[in-house]
Amino acid sequence: MRLHWFFFVLLLLCAIGVTVLYALAPQAGPAFMSPRTAKILFFHVPVAMQSSLFFLWSAVAGVAYLVRRQPAWDHHSRSALEVGFLFALLATLTGMVFADQQWGVAWNWDARQQYIFILLLIYAAYFALRLGFTTYEQTAAYAAAYAVFGFLTVPFLVWVLPRMQPSQHEQANRTIIEWQLDTEYGRVFLAASFTILLLGIWCCAARVKELRASHDKEEDDGCKSGSGDSADSGVVRPVRLRNP
Repeated sequence: MRLHWFFFVLLLLCAIGVTVLYALAPQAGPAFMSPRTAKILFFHVPVAMQSSLFFLWSAVAGVAYLVRRQPAWDHHSRSALEVGFLFALLATLTGMVFADQQWGVAWNWDARQQYIFILLLIYAAYFALRLGFTTYEQTAAYAAAYAVFGFLTVPFLVWVLPRMQPSQHEQANRTIIEWQLDTEYGRVFLAASFTILLLGIWCCAARVKELRASHDKEEDDGCKSGSGDSADSGVVRPVRLRNP
């Protein structure tokens, strides 16, 4: 419990610090068409990059569940995938705002926009998959296998294919990858990235705790109903015997 509160306080302090740095950050350089709105990169790029980390953890936990068949690994895989999906969705929405301000159109089926849309569709099917089975063991096993399959597409859809086609993101990508940000912008970017990572870990841990409690409750309810059924079936009713 103390560790939980320490993590929460650390996250809160980081969020306050990033907010202050964001407000004090100067206007971006001439590499951006709209320097005033370039600050959205502090949020857009970290969630886009870190979504891959949570998809990776979901796949690793999925493999662990397939090997050990322990519900805890299913909880970790599911929570990490949910956080990764949320981050990818936020990256798409913030990217649309950035594109509208920088290039004058929110969505023009740019290469990176196409591939992240495909990625969202692939992972959205995960949630439908979990509703297609009657037993928890089947649900967890197929979901874990799908989490592994989903991550196999991430390197191609996020890192490889978008760089093989011309894209409006080339200049922005080069600015981040080659670290062309000035010192003050770089500090804010790193602080925002660290804070968003802490937020994702905290959300993942909270979701795991919720899933564990829900699973334990379902098992307790199943045990109670099972014991009640066995008790009912074990009742011996009186039988009247005829006198010989």
